[in-house]
Amino acid sequence: MGSAMSLRCSKRKATSQDVEYSSESRKRRKICSENDEGECCRLIPSLPDELSIQILARLPRICYSSVRLVSRRWRSAVSTSEVYILRKELRRTEEWLYVLTKGQEDKLLWYALDPVSTKWQRLPPMPAVVYEEEPRRSLSGLWNMISPSFNVADIVRSFLGRKDASEQMPFCGCAIGAVDGCLYVIGGLSRSKTVSCVWRFDPILNSWSEVSSMLASRAYSKTGVLNKKLYVVGGVDRRRGGLSPLQSAEVYDPSTDAWSEVPSMPFSKAQVLPNAFLADLLKPIATGMTCYNGRLCVPQSLYSWPFFVDVGGEVYDPETNLWVEMPSGMGEGWPARQAGTKLSVVVDGELYAFDPSSSMENGKIKVYDQKEDTWKVVIGEVPVYDLTDSESPYLLAGFHGKLHFITRDPNHNVTVLRADVPNIPVSSSSASSSSVSGSRSSSEKTNAPNKSDTVTWKLIATKDFGAAELVSCQVIDI
Repeated sequence: MGSAMSLRCSKRKATSQDVEYSSESRKRRKICSENDEGECCRLIPSLPDELSIQILARLPRICYSSVRLVSRRWRSAVSTSEVYILRKELRRTEEWLYVLTKGQEDKLLWYALDPVSTKWQRLPPMPAVVYEEEPRRSLSGLWNMISPSFNVADIVRSFLGRKDASEQMPFCGCAIGAVDGCLYVIGGLSRSKTVSCVWRFDPILNSWSEVSSMLASRAYSKTGVLNKKLYVVGGVDRRRGGLSPLQSAEVYDPSTDAWSEVPSMPFSKAQVLPNAFLADLLKPIATGMTCYNGRLCVPQSLYSWPFFVDVGGEVYDPETNLWVEMPSGMGEGWPARQAGTKLSVVVDGELYAFDPSSSMENGKIKVYDQKEDTWKVVIGEVPVYDLTDSESPYLLAGFHGKLHFITRDPNHNVTVLRADVPNIPVSSSSASSSSVSGSRSSSEKTNAPNKSDTVTWKLIATKDFGAAELVSCQVIDI
């Protein structure tokens, strides 16, 4: 009995001590919470946020996708311009390649490549674009469609079948541009209707948003950037009888989110056709655009689908706000790829263009000699494995001061190749042979004239996109 009383007393005593200890613990936690309130709100405990931002700015951009998952504050830190402004001041900006593909059911998908880590990231999907259906049109309008991505037979069957062709025609024909660190998807065709909408992807926010629409609806237009402004030229618009080429041009200023008119592009060569029949049959159209020496160079063609005839081009000078006729050698010799479009890029001040040539296994890279007004071969062999009738079986890009070629390898993977071009004078008449190096590259060519003249295609990255087709690409440096 004494032992039982002793046990009850000890229990009461322990309970009293526990209450006192719990009370003191709450007091200490409250004091600690008040003292450490600032610590808990910091990006990195025990470090000022200014120093934490300095650390984040020095991280490779490829790490930011993981940084966003740490906490809301970390996600907010790398989603504001402060980090990227600091990256620019520290000269830590990175050039990434952004590739647009067209997958199943003609769905457009974007992928970003970090050339340093050779890692790919998939961008958030573009917003769905849905417009009202157009009434049934006559078959005569079909033959004015100029996009190689359209399967004319399928469209004809849809007109003759039970469904309206407008229900089958996907969103396509959009132009792509990049200015002020953002991607822009401009206009296009939606259910046979040309649209003027413009969508912008901000890599900092990792999201899409709609900006001011163009002044005119257009599809398959050409884009270029001068003085941090995005120029849009030509394209086609849906009118009676089908799609008609446009001469109009406009420019977008991202700082004001506003479009303004640019003088319409003339078609000088189209006005010298010998008779009215050819003038009605052959329609002029812009088939490319490149920013070269501070001007917009727009090669042109006369077309009667599916035939194209090169007819020079026009050059726009933003300082004079005038168009002038392109030098004859530049325009008439500009290499053309399928459907008459011209694939070109400026790297280190030199204008390069891809010439598919007549071979099914390789093409050529030509460079424009401004002094002699002519195009000259600088790379005699470019590996081309994609022989499908896709919209863009190959692309050109310039980053890290090098020329890059995007195509598919023998395994049908999308491959990014870098051309290590030797110091060949532009005026040189001899073409360099080439070889491909890399973990998945083909064997080197043995017929190279000598080592100094050999162009090595180095494998930068590869990825399996399935059956998706290449559409376009852009480079952004942030």
